[in-house]
Amino acid sequence: MKILITGTKGFIGGNLKKYFASALELNEDTPVTTAWLDKHKPEAVFHVGACSNTLETDVNYIMLTNYESTRIIADWCNDNNVPLIYSSSAACYGNNGVHPSNLYGWSKYLGEQYVLNRGGIALRYFNVYGPGEEHKGRMASMAFQMFKAGNAKLFPGEPRRDFIYVDDVALANLCALEHYKNLAGKKYDVGFGQAYSFEYIADTLGIPYTYHDASAIPQGYQFYTCSNPESWMPGWKPQYSIKTTLELCKTYWQKLLTNQDSGLCSSVDGNPGMQGIDG
Repeated sequence: MKILITGTKGFIGGNLKKYFASALELNEDTPVTTAWLDKHKPEAVFHVGACSNTLETDVNYIMLTNYESTRIIADWCNDNNVPLIYSSSAACYGNNGVHPSNLYGWSKYLGEQYVLNRGGIALRYFNVYGPGEEHKGRMASMAFQMFKAGNAKLFPGEPRRDFIYVDDVALANLCALEHYKNLAGKKYDVGFGQAYSFEYIADTLGIPYTYHDASAIPQGYQFYTCSNPESWMPGWKPQYSIKTTLELCKTYWQKLLTNQDSGLCSSVDGNPGMQGIDG
């Protein structure tokens, strides 16, 4: 089967690509067009590529990147009877559990609704972490940012997040494709099903932390996210516990940062991969 993965230069797309011997790739340096899709004729599409900056304020940029490209792909997949699995976001739940509370969330929500109306599958990722996110800067997981900085400054009030390991996200995509006929036309949560505080993450990584003043909390900030197991795809559940994978990530990140400091390279070979599955 000829698989297309958009956004393979990114964190999730790059990790998903590892599960295929070969795949078509479509990144931001190649515009999404019907002509490109007609030429390459993918038989299934994982639409992962997007602007992932949750603080983005440029409406034109984020809507062109996150919505318009999704519309083109969804229309083409619908017209050609091609399975489409769309990377959505828990940001669609916003602060009230119903609607987004920022521009990024709305861009993903609109894309998600378009995909569902065209018969595709939408996967709402919660807080994804793991190897390969080091290029994301301030959009990298708090776990990586804490480890890289060696300390953390947290918001008061003990915000809690549902953290999901990147390989579990990749496996959710594979499950969606395998059972596409039975799952199509619906959205599904992709999370671990338990919310952890940032204090827990820092303590597990051995990172000291202090607190911001409450006035520093951004407008629309989500204080709590947690996936609902009843909203997971039938046939899929997370396999990687946060405690086990954070230990694996510590080893990976430490090697990565050591090599960067020594000037040997900007990335590190290896990946915790399928090790440490912890039900």
